[in-house]
Amino acid sequence: MTTNMLIAGFGGQGILFTGKFLAYEGLLEGREVSWLPSYGPEMRGGTANCSVILSDTPVGSPIVSNPDTLLVMNLPSLDKYEDATVAGGKIFVDSALIGRKVQRTDVDAYYIPATKLASDEGLTGLANMILLGFVIKHTNVIPFENIERALSKVVPASKQHLIESNRKALELGYNYEG
Repeated sequence: MTTNMLIAGFGGQGILFTGKFLAYEGLLEGREVSWLPSYGPEMRGGTANCSVILSDTPVGSPIVSNPDTLLVMNLPSLDKYEDATVAGGKIFVDSALIGRKVQRTDVDAYYIPATKLASDEGLTGLANMILLGFVIKHTNVIPFENIERALSKVVPASKQHLIESNRKALELGYNYEG
C-alpha cells in the first residue's frame, strides 16, 4: 500500500512539521518513506508544501505531483492542487481559512475549521496538528495509537513542553465530528 500525500499552505502554519511527523511515524513502522519539503523565499507567510510518501515498497521518486491525499491550509493551495489530486482521492480543507468548497465531484472532500478550533482551545499555532488528526481518522494513514512515539522524535529537545499540546491538537482533530 502506498499513500502519496501533499500538504500545502503558508509558511509558518507547520506544513513541513506535519509532513515530518508523518514521515517519522512511517519510519518507526518500518515503511518506505519520502519527505520532500518546499517553501518560497519568504518563509513565514510565503508558500510552503511538502510531499510525503508512505509505502510498503521502495519509493521511486520523492515528488508527489498527483496526491491521493491532499491537505490544504489556505485558498491558494486549494486552487493550485485541487485538480492535481487523483480521482477517488481525498482532499482535507481548513474551512476556517478557506471559504470555498472543493469543486470536483470525483474526490472525497472533508472540512474542519482547524484554525478556529486551535484558537478556541488555546492551541494557537497547532491547526496543522488538528488537521492531521482529522486526516488520520479518515485515512488510517498511520495508526493513531502511535502518535506519542512520533511526537517524541519530531519535537526538538528544547520544545519537549509542547508534546502535550501537540497530542491534544491531534486528538481534537481525530475526534472532530463537524
